[in-house]
Amino acid sequence: MAIERTFAIIKPDAVAAGQQGEILARIQKAGFKIVAMKSMRLTKEEAGGFYAVHKARPFFGELTDFMSSGKIIAMVLEAENGILKWRDTMGATDPKKASPGTIRHDLGTGIGTNCTHGSDAPETAAFEISYFFAGMELI
Repeated sequence: MAIERTFAIIKPDAVAAGQQGEILARIQKAGFKIVAMKSMRLTKEEAGGFYAVHKARPFFGELTDFMSSGKIIAMVLEAENGILKWRDTMGATDPKKASPGTIRHDLGTGIGTNCTHGSDAPETAAFEISYFFAGMELI
């Protein structure tokens, strides 16, 4: 398998609950290399640009409100088969449907407040990484 980069966010609910240390520990335990990381707060417009693919969906406003409601931690992770590996580490979007031991199962409280985000495909990862990180930050 090839080494692959993926994009990850520790969402506002997890940061507000002080879960970022636990999530970072799980990332390292799963064998990821953290290539880049920053703590920031998105504006509603920045969140809207990031989630533009969902603009026509009924939950778009709620999603952008939530993602701009507090600090996030944006990261670029690297591992063999990194995209799928991160999605497996996070668990299903709905914490109630996520497997025990996954981040979302153990720490998430709902579909919207599920602690983490991760890219779902190489093209998505490329867009998401470049949305948050300049090339010099990825060396």
